[in-house]
Formats: sequence, structure tokens, C-alpha cells
Amino acid sequence: MRFTGLPPEAVPALMTGTIAPHPTIEGRAEAYLPSPCIQNHAANLAFLPDGTLTCVWFGGTMEGMGDISIYMSRLAPDSECWSAPEKMSDDPQKSEQNPLIFNAPDGKIWLLYTSQTSGNQDGSIVKCRISSDGGRSFGAVRILCDSPGTFVRQQIVVNGRGDWLLPVFRCVGLNGQRWSGDADTAAVLISRDGGASWQMRDIPDSLGAVHMNILPLGGDEMIAFYRNRFAVSILSSRSSDGGENWSAPEPTDLPNNNSSIQAAILNDGAIAMVYNHSNAGMSDARRQSLYDEIEDGAAGETVVAADGGRKAIWGVPRAPLSLAISWDGGKSFPHHIDLDTGDGFCLSNNSKDSLNREFSYPSVLQGRNGTLHIAYTYYRRAIKYVSLAPQSLP
Repeated sequence: MRFTGLPPEAVPALMTGTIAPHPTIEGRAEAYLPSPCIQNHAANLAFLPDGTLTCVWFGGTMEGMGDISIYMSRLAPDSECWSAPEKMSDDPQKSEQNPLIFNAPDGKIWLLYTSQTSGNQDGSIVKCRISSDGGRSFGAVRILCDSPGTFVRQQIVVNGRGDWLLPVFRCVGLNGQRWSGDADTAAVLISRDGGASWQMRDIPDSLGAVHMNILPLGGDEMIAFYRNRFAVSILSSRSSDGGENWSAPEPTDLPNNNSSIQAAILNDGAIAMVYNHSNAGMSDARRQSLYDEIEDGAAGETVVAADGGRKAIWGVPRAPLSLAISWDGGKSFPHHIDLDTGDGFCLSNNSKDSLNREFSYPSVLQGRNGTLHIAYTYYRRAIKYVSLAPQSLP
């Protein structure tokens, strides 16, 4: 794949937060969010009750390092510039990752994120902070889930009974080995008391299915999409009882490269999926693991399993970043367009030396006026924001 993007070292000068129309694509506008960090990754978008669009992500020197913290930037209604980022977590001993914002039914705003030591995802726990003033300020850090190896990425969904469904993935270490993703599985944390307590429900036969992304389809029907640790295809499963029970994940017609995906229900009922249109069959690029550039560290308590034999695949190029639409409830995604193209080099997470060239970890949602909002990792150097007018959707 031919490299067509900006040189990674040129990106910092663009990180002003100012939204500008694309020079050649009508209906598209872009911005690079401001950040004090060398590395920026894993964006998630959400609207606040007053119409402010928020973006949360993690930043620092390199994923897994102790200076990785959560940041938030805001785009006020009718503004053309993202705000200076606010640092939302600051534990110098932990790498704090994968944030998300949840608008609870009672009006409170939740910030959730993971916390781990070094590259030991099998020791991760989930933390949260809660806002009672519409997201203007957030309270003290709390532990939401202390089960080691619990990781979040996608939004909480509230079902028709009022239960909160938090999709998680369970990072499992293999005996005597550092975590590498080989034995990860999916689960749902269910709260029936407004987040006061949570019950873990495992997804059946979900080895290698992570980043569960739940979408309500109406009534008790739901669909979930998953990242695939084995880098073959995006997976999906369904629930007919409001997310209480799920079918086993099965392949969709979209490829996956063991990188994050995100989907959203559009105003007309269609499903928009943002993902990398690539998989392991399209490239022989490989790396040992996600954290092979940082030294090992003590993980503390972890979840350990026997070696199941199949290995997670890392290093498949994270490009192009693509948008696909389904008009049949997620059964098929017949067409896609590319939002960013390049070689997608991700055999290194090094942002300090501008080695990484991935477009990854997208977040997508649609505003009331039909504008599609997308944020994603750009070279692990910046969070890029793209807005698409309704007429520019595929």
C-alpha cells in the first residue's frame, strides 16, 4: 500500500484544534486535537446534555508507561475549535487507558477508563469519575471493577428494563508468560441499580473477540460487533433478551486486523461502521506483541489460563481507515469508503521518534442534524477529528 499521508513529524504543528473544511472533499471538515503529549491514542466521542461534543483519549510517552493518562477536549455548540485538553487522571504508577463517557439516565456523566502496570493488561482494573453538573467537573476517582484483567473500550447501553450494559473484554495471561492477547474473551458487566453494583456475564465461545460494541436494534433485540485478536474479520453476535444473553460471535463480511472498531446507529436506522479495511491475509507484517518495546513490570494479581494454542496476531497494518454502512441491521456492509490512507505501519508504538503511521481506534456518532462525527488515532501522534455532512455518507 502506497504511503500518502503527512510525515509524522509534521503533525504537531497541526494540533491546534481548529476545524477546517477539507480542500477537495465537499461536506468534510477536519481538525487535529491539541495535546501536550507525544503519544495520543484511543479516542471516544460523546455529547454532553448541553450539546457539547467531548472527546476523551489517553496520552503520554508510550502506551503502557506510567505517564499515560486520560485527557478530555470539548467542542462547544457552534464552535469551530476544540478546547485545550483537561487531564482527567494522574496516577504516576499506572498506565491509564481506553476512556469513555456515559450519559446516565439520572443526568450524571460517567468517565470510565482502565488502569494497569506496564504492559500487563491481565492486571488491569476499571476506574471511574462521576460528574453531577453536566460534565463541567468530575468527582474523585472510584474503582468500578477490581477483577484483574478487565478492560473497557465501548459505550454503556441501557436496555428497556433500565439495566446498564457495560461491554468488557477479559485480558487473560497464560501461565508463565507475559500477557499477549492469546486467551482474551468478551463479557458484559450488568448493573441493575444505576451503577452501584455490577454482575459479570461471559459471552459464550468468545475466545479472541474483544472490544464488544453493543447496539440496540429495537425492543429487546441487540447486535454486538467485536475486534478479532486473530486478525481475520470483524465478529458479531446477537441478543434477543435485552443483552442478558448473547449468541457466540461469528464472522462478518468486513476484515479486521486486530485493531479497534466502532459502530453507531444512524438517525435513519442504518449502522455506520468505522474500521481498518485490512486483515492478516493482506500483509505478512508481524510483531511479537503490543508491548514488546517496553520492559516487563510486576503486574500484581492477574488472571491466568492454560495455553490454548492459537496466537493473537499483532503488526498487521492499521490502514486504510474506512467507513461502511449497513442497511439490514448489521447482516452485511456492501460498500465502504476510505477516510484515511497510507501504509499503516504499526510494528512500533514509538511516537517520540515518529515511527508509527497507523490510523486506528475510531469513534463514531451522529448528531441530531445528521452530521457524522469521527475521531481516531493519527500516527499515535494526534487525535484526528473528521465531520461528514449527511450528503457525503456512502
